[in-house]
Amino acid sequence: MKMDLKDVLKQVRKIELINRVLVENMLGGAYLSRFRGQGMEFADVREYVEGDDVRNIDWNITARTTVAHIKLFQEERERTMMILLDASGSVDFGTVNRMKRQLAVEFTASLAFSAVKNNDRVGLVIFTDRIEHYCLPNKGRGHVMRLIRDMIFFEPKSVKTDLNCGLEFLNQIVKKKCTAFVISDFLSDVDFEQKLRLANFRHDVFAAILTDRREREMPNVGIVELADPETGKKVVIDTGSRNARKQYKQLAEEHRLKLEDLLGRCKTDLVYLDTSRSFVDAIVAFFRRAGKRKIR
Repeated sequence: MKMDLKDVLKQVRKIELINRVLVENMLGGAYLSRFRGQGMEFADVREYVEGDDVRNIDWNITARTTVAHIKLFQEERERTMMILLDASGSVDFGTVNRMKRQLAVEFTASLAFSAVKNNDRVGLVIFTDRIEHYCLPNKGRGHVMRLIRDMIFFEPKSVKTDLNCGLEFLNQIVKKKCTAFVISDFLSDVDFEQKLRLANFRHDVFAAILTDRREREMPNVGIVELADPETGKKVVIDTGSRNARKQYKQLAEEHRLKLEDLLGRCKTDLVYLDTSRSFVDAIVAFFRRAGKRKIR
């Protein structure tokens, strides 16, 4: 459904106002604690002096000069964040408060405003089973407003999902290590483990999983016809059947466990975003989570 430009701009402004408060009061500090100084980059070498960390000795230069030298590093303060946003048909679903697509826009806006507050660049890739839209990484409020407008206004050409498409594009266009968020419901039968492993080898990749409670549990509302938004396949189900509801819930749980296992094997941290709840608590907890892998 195409939206009127005036309505889009109104939504953009509303999202900006909400996120300005969130970033200033809650998300900004959480983002900074997680992503500031995400790595150390080589700066220079100098002769070793007593008290220096021997682990930083540059053995190549030491061997050539016969004088011990150590490597000097400086903290990488500026970083690029890439948002990989799933725009397939299955994200146009939601039964409580908002659609998964709207939740994805709100979450992305918070990430983007937090990033630019930290003077980081933000880029956007919208994908389905193809690359639908790409916005180069940049800084500033105006850039974030453009990203929000693009996400709200954009109409994808396809309804299918292929996570490999977005991950491969990330690997091709971003050469320097970045932080990447894959925002999707991950409702796809296409195997993407290999591409995710490669992306996580080159970058720091995180998964933001969009969910809705009706995708986990089916209510008792009698006989209903369900349609797959990506394939068009339809099926009639008697939701009054306890066995049918149990099987539905079991399949959803199996999918969740399979996805978490895959992400675990790929060392990809995750956060669940539910259409029935505010994402703020989830993202703050995610930023501050202890015991997970550190940003490299």
